[in-house]
Amino acid sequence: MNITVYEKPTCTTCRELNKLFEEKGIDWKKVNYFIEPFTEKKLASLLKKTGLRPFDVLRRAEPDLKLANIDKDSPDKDVIAAMVKFPAIIQRPIVEVGDKAVLARPIEKALEIL
Repeated sequence: MNITVYEKPTCTTCRELNKLFEEKGIDWKKVNYFIEPFTEKKLASLLKKTGLRPFDVLRRAEPDLKLANIDKDSPDKDVIAAMVKFPAIIQRPIVEVGDKAVLARPIEKALEIL
């Protein structure tokens, strides 16, 4: 089973998920999407696997959200483009396993797709 966690290493929730996976003996691959940025195609595919709308995966308090110039009525493609341009506005961590993915908030949600 290939498990990929899209994260920001300095994020507290991401570090907590890493600790949980280590405690459970789960092997996974980490992707720091600030260093290995999403393409619009990859992010759209990943979000589709979660079953969430792109706007539902935004960090509402993030200052870059104002710069992104999007709102709840923006087309999904515009929200995804903004997420690629301003990666800090993406909620994290996102865990991908095959054809499923989950926004691991709380972190225990990641265990549901394993």
